[in-house]
Amino acid sequence: MPKRMTRSEAEAYRRRWAIVNAAEREELRSTPMAEKLQQCAALMESARRLPPDERLAEEVERVRERWIRLRKILSK
Repeated sequence: MPKRMTRSEAEAYRRRWAIVNAAEREELRSTPMAEKLQQCAALMESARRLPPDERLAEEVERVRERWIRLRKILSK
């Protein structure tokens, strides 16, 4: 069984993650918009190259059907 974390260990852990989060926020703020757009375009391109996920398509269809039913109910 893993050792339980003490209160001081938990506080130190949270402080370290607060420092990491602050550094990430600063990095995002200082990144030029052109670079952010380039990164976004690269992510979108990589997603397009992946094979389609049939389960996702089925789930999207089920969600669309639910929205259609809700609109019909709410428009009465």
